[in-house]
Amino acid sequence: MVVSPLGKLPYAHRFYKELLILHPAAIRRLTHRAGSRLVLSSDASMIKGLRLQPGVKQVCYCHSPPRYLWGMSEDYVGVGLKSVVFNWMASRLRKFDAQAAQRVDRFIANSAFVADRIKRCYNRESTVIYPPVALEDFSADKRREEHYLLVSQLVPYKRVDLAVEAFTRMGKPLIVIGQGSEQQRLAAIAGPTVRLLGRQPFSVIKRYYETCRAFIHPQVEDFGITAVEAQAAGRPVIAFRAGGALETVIEGRTGLFFDEQSSRALRAAVEQFEALPEDAFKDCRANAERFSRARFRNEMKAFLIKHYPDLLADYAWPDLERNRSN
Repeated sequence: MVVSPLGKLPYAHRFYKELLILHPAAIRRLTHRAGSRLVLSSDASMIKGLRLQPGVKQVCYCHSPPRYLWGMSEDYVGVGLKSVVFNWMASRLRKFDAQAAQRVDRFIANSAFVADRIKRCYNRESTVIYPPVALEDFSADKRREEHYLLVSQLVPYKRVDLAVEAFTRMGKPLIVIGQGSEQQRLAAIAGPTVRLLGRQPFSVIKRYYETCRAFIHPQVEDFGITAVEAQAAGRPVIAFRAGGALETVIEGRTGLFFDEQSSRALRAAVEQFEALPEDAFKDCRANAERFSRARFRNEMKAFLIKHYPDLLADYAWPDLERNRSN
């Protein structure tokens, strides 16, 4: 693995926001292996701005044009003097990102929601290939318990506060797994039925997925893997009607939607959910199967062969299933 110069700085993972203005220079210093003919970048920021040798093609698997540059900066940095400084930086970073997007040969979007953002931000078309989800890690036959579950980073735009407030007011059990800048504020407003467990190992997350009554998804996600993981565990999703959830949750069969990003609307959706029989959401696992890792590999391979047959004519595709079993 090659790390940029910024990645070698002490505590860079904690101060990456403060270092954003240096990202373009660091990205330009990265290079690809000599003799490469095709670069596949995975991008939710600005890595698409890699400096490529003449004739090298780039396919960008875009998880989103960076939200902090394209319309959601307040959710990341708040307001006041800090936002003034950030907005000064953002205008320069947007220019770098927009120019880099024009040098990409083809875009792949991780959802139709992201494809629309790529079109609006970069005026580029893209092909949708949904991300892979490790469905085999989850069992859908565990006995349901009474708790609801939310797994997320605890940052403002995830709107975990809506769920904490709603379940506190309803007096219903909610498990929140994750950490982030909102952790102390959420703990201050959480009632006795809401448990904030912080960061947890996968074994604990898996157990709560498989036994929860339903999964709570109050945010707007570009795709939203956690909502698919919940369905892989056989559990329905109660989601805000926006973003990638519209592509991964089937209303009335694998979950319910609420139309306003508010505690009141979420409470109403939970009450609606509890009035329905449990077997109303029996299609959760079957729906999650649409997002398997094998499907992702097959779609990605087919896309690359279709558009770059000459470049890949002599490529020895790895046996990923065998490598995974080893």
